[in-house]
Amino acid sequence: MKTNTAFSLLAAASFALSGATFAAGAKTYQVTGTVVEMTGSKIAVQKGTEKWEIDLDPTMKATGDVKVGATVTVTYVMSATKVEGSSAAAAETRPAAPSPAPTP
Repeated sequence: MKTNTAFSLLAAASFALSGATFAAGAKTYQVTGTVVEMTGSKIAVQKGTEKWEIDLDPTMKATGDVKVGATVTVTYVMSATKVEGSSAAAAETRPAAPSPAPTP
C-alpha cells in the first residue's frame, strides 16, 4: 500500500512540474469530486451540486483508479480558445489626442 501511495505522489509531482503539461505561467486549479462520466477526450466530475466537464489533453496521464464512481482530483488550467474585442472598447481605452491650443 505504501508503495502505491509513494508512486502516486511521485507521479502527481512529476505531472504537476512537467513543462509540457501546463502553459508557461498559467495558474493551476483543482477540483475534487466523483467521476460521473469519462471518455477519451473529457471527464465529468460532480462536486456537490456542480458538474465540472473538463477536456483532457491527449498527452495527459492519469494515475490511480480513474473510472465512473471514483473520487478524483483533477488539476487543470484555464486557457482561451478565442478572444474577441469590440471597436467601442478599444476607442475607450485610447488616450484622447491633445486639442490644439487656443489662439489669441
